[in-house]
Amino acid sequence: MPHLPDVVLWSVPAFVLLTVVEMVSYRLRPDEDAAGYAAKDAATSVGMGLGSLVFDALWKIPIVAVYSAVYTLTPLRVPVLWWTLPLMLLAQDFFYYWSHRGHHVIRVLWACHVVHHSSEKFNFTTALRQPWTTWTVWPFYVPMIALGVHPAAVAFCSGTNLVYQFWVHTERVGKLPRPFEYVLNTPSHHRVHHASQGGYLDRNFGGILIVWDRMFGSFVPETERPVYGLTKNINTYNPLRVATHEYAAIARDVRAAGSWSERAGRVFRGPGWQPAGAKAPDTIKAPKPAKSTKSTKPTKSAAAKEPVA
Repeated sequence: MPHLPDVVLWSVPAFVLLTVVEMVSYRLRPDEDAAGYAAKDAATSVGMGLGSLVFDALWKIPIVAVYSAVYTLTPLRVPVLWWTLPLMLLAQDFFYYWSHRGHHVIRVLWACHVVHHSSEKFNFTTALRQPWTTWTVWPFYVPMIALGVHPAAVAFCSGTNLVYQFWVHTERVGKLPRPFEYVLNTPSHHRVHHASQGGYLDRNFGGILIVWDRMFGSFVPETERPVYGLTKNINTYNPLRVATHEYAAIARDVRAAGSWSERAGRVFRGPGWQPAGAKAPDTIKAPKPAKSTKSTKPTKSAAAKEPVA
C-alpha cells in the first residue's frame, strides 16, 4: 500500500487563504442580495469544523476496525496505481451521492447532516460547518472495501472529495461554462442544495460530479436566488446545540409517540414524516413540490430549511 497524503491537512492553508480573499471581496465589492458573512455565524462554522476533527478522530477507531476486518476477509485486492486511483475516486463519489442522499431522507441520518445546513449564510466558512456524529457515514463505503479497495485509499478518496467541495460553498462565483455545469458539482448547483425553497429542497447531492443527480432524478438548476438555512432555523450559535438539536428533537418525538410503529417512523422515516391522522407541527419539513422554474427573486423573509423535527 503506497503512502497517500492527508489531502485535507495539506489543504488547510488554501482554505484559510480563500476564506480571507472571499471576505475581502465582500468588503471591496458588496452584494446586497448575497448572504455574505456574519462574525458569529462564521465563528460557529469554524468551531464546528475544529470540533469535527476531534470527534472524527474518535469515530475512526471503531470504523477502521470494521473496515480492516472487511478488507481482511475479502479475497479481492485493488492496487493503488495511476489508472486505478481515478476509478476509486469515481466509485467513492458514487457512494458519496447515496450517502448524502440518504442523510437527507432518513431522519436519524439527517440529524447528523443537518449541522451542515444550519447556517443562514453561504460562504467558505459554511464548508467548515461539519457534524460531530459522522458514525452514520461509514456503512455506505463498505462495498468499496469488500471489493478490495484498501481502507487508506477510501480515506484518501473521501478527503479528496471533501477538499473539492470547499470551493463550491460561495456566492462569488456565478455559473461556469455549460460543459463544466453539466458534469461537475459547481457553486451554482451547490447553492441549490443549501437553499430552503420548496423546489430546491433535497436536490443536487453530488460531491465532485453532478451527473449522479442527473442520472437519478435529483437535479435542479439554479433559477432563483436561494434562501439559505432550514425551513425553521434554530437561531443559535452554540456549537453543542448546533451539533445535537435534531437528536434531541427525535428523542422528544419518540417519547411522545403512541406506538412502536410511530417510534420507528420518527427515527427511520423521512425528516418530515407524521403518522396517519396526526396534525403536522410547525417544525416539519415542507412538502416537496415540483421542480421550480420561477425566475423571481425570493425575499429574505422566505422560510428557511429546518432541522425537520
